[in-house]
Amino acid sequence: MPARIYSVATVGLDGISVEVEVDVLSQGLHHFTLVGLPDASVKESRDRVSSAIKNSGFKPPHQNGRITANLAPADLPKQSPAFDLPLALGYLLATKQLDFDHKDKLFLGELALDGVVRRINGVLPAASFAAETGVTELYVPAENAREAALISGVTVYPVKHLFALVKHLSGQERIQAQEREEFNVSQETVYDLDMAEIRGQEHAKRALEIAAAGGHNTILVGPPGSGKTLLARALPSILPALSLSESLEVTKIFSVSGKLPTDTPLFRLRPFRTPHHSASAVSLVGGGTVPKPGEVSLAHRGVLFLDEFAEFPKAVLENLRQPLEDGFVTVSRVKGASRFPARFSLVAAMNPCPCGYAGDPERMCSCSPFQVLRYREKISGPILDRIDLQVSVPRLKVEKLEDSRQGESSADIRIRVERARSIQEQRFVGSAFRTNSEMGPEAIRLYCPLDDESKKLLRGAVENLRLSARSYHRILKVARTIADLSGEKDILRTHIAEALQYRFKSE
Repeated sequence: MPARIYSVATVGLDGISVEVEVDVLSQGLHHFTLVGLPDASVKESRDRVSSAIKNSGFKPPHQNGRITANLAPADLPKQSPAFDLPLALGYLLATKQLDFDHKDKLFLGELALDGVVRRINGVLPAASFAAETGVTELYVPAENAREAALISGVTVYPVKHLFALVKHLSGQERIQAQEREEFNVSQETVYDLDMAEIRGQEHAKRALEIAAAGGHNTILVGPPGSGKTLLARALPSILPALSLSESLEVTKIFSVSGKLPTDTPLFRLRPFRTPHHSASAVSLVGGGTVPKPGEVSLAHRGVLFLDEFAEFPKAVLENLRQPLEDGFVTVSRVKGASRFPARFSLVAAMNPCPCGYAGDPERMCSCSPFQVLRYREKISGPILDRIDLQVSVPRLKVEKLEDSRQGESSADIRIRVERARSIQEQRFVGSAFRTNSEMGPEAIRLYCPLDDESKKLLRGAVENLRLSARSYHRILKVARTIADLSGEKDILRTHIAEALQYRFKSE
């Protein structure tokens, strides 16, 4: 009878049960066959497992005849070295070198040649899967144990060595279960940049405050050296702290992508991602033969900063349409489709023309009208239409730079932002929305009613500026956020007027 051990494969951000079957035929020449759509890293498990078993003091596979290992379901591609540990245990069970009850237990881990169990990616989705399916015991590499223990409802055992695990399973020497830590995601954080350090640009600071309060997208347009990058990098300092559920969402994405720091089992800070303008479409939105999250998903619940926005290839930027509108990315491949969350705040920064000085009152632009037009056409109308706040960042005068007085601090701004977010949290209780930017047409009709004066102002703006239906709805969402920042229950004419200031570049 073949031995059976259970493990988990990660597809997208979800865990799928994998049954590892190992059958040993003692007669004949030695041959180790691994089936079940393994990729190169899984096929090489045969050599890692054989050496790890031998160096852990057990009878190695090469002393047996034909060994067949199957990773079921057979039609699911397997691509993780995490199957090393269950393969080794399956072999030990099949050869009667170990005997234990494998029910309600999941095993994950990469083996070194000496039997040491190494860190792997995607442990958090595996732990979530274990808890959801009623698995009681999860065995993971010791370096991943704190991450796995974030999920309640399953006992996590940190495994350092194959020999230690065998002694534990045979009842000789127990491994102590990993204790769950109480993580405080709202702890005080020191940021690299404070809004108080930025001179002038009060209009842009106000726009970023609105963006932070409602989760809106922003584009900053201005000449070189006007402070666009500085403003974008200061945005995280005014964002509210992650909630525990948001932190787990972010941690799961980084766990699957292999970017979770070894000393950070739980993300406490909102992500701030800054891909270079040479980034490919796959690196931005995700993909690959076996789909992995891209930058838009790594920025989930945080900020995606695209500097030199117009320098990105137009075909790459067009891939932002779905995540900006829907808050997720669907990556389709022949074997199926993976869906990754991508609810981020976009901050884009660009110059008004190739030389950067179009419209600058103090420096002449050297670009021809055709060059300026071609440069601006790199940003399509549909992309601009999805950006709520379109802000001009003019050149700073020397008087502003020499002014020693500090502006309002990030901590003070963050208090208003958190108050506005609290209002939205109460407003959207029981719905899938968390911020005003996520509202759909039905929610806008429900939560953004206008009085007659406000309707007249907005109607005139839509007709004169020839705004699209999407722009109309985005103005209402921005106005709702401005009202929340003001503590107003209803959207007033002044809120609509301020929201309209940020649409001047859309058409």
